[in-house]
Amino acid sequence: MTQKQITLVKSSWRLLRDLDQTQVGDLFYSKLFLDHPELRRMFPKEMSGQNQKLIATLHAMVTRLDDINHLQQELTDLAQRHVEYGVRPKHYQYVGAALLWTLESGLGDDWTPATAEAWTTCYQLISGTMIAAAEHTTND
Repeated sequence: MTQKQITLVKSSWRLLRDLDQTQVGDLFYSKLFLDHPELRRMFPKEMSGQNQKLIATLHAMVTRLDDINHLQQELTDLAQRHVEYGVRPKHYQYVGAALLWTLESGLGDDWTPATAEAWTTCYQLISGTMIAAAEHTTND
């Protein structure tokens, strides 16, 4: 990611953090489960805690974009946990689509082509790192 992309992701994330975080999580998971209902079984019935985990994880990732080495280790650890939950490489594409849709919906007019490109690049970095770590975990 370029420094400009990191700045765009961070500044747009700050705007999104001004919204009700429960609604942001609900919006994301509603979109994910609408598009891929088969994934619903991977999550708890009561989603409020999951919504909080999603927002906290995204916040941690965004704030650490300037320290890729530290972020990569956290993503590796996260990927290893996700393998235990049954997450497969194809699921990252589904999550990415729901995330970008949620960001666009939440940011409204602040969702510009440059912001979309920055978030897409960011998610590709995150998901690529996690997929590679998960594949390494399952091959050990």
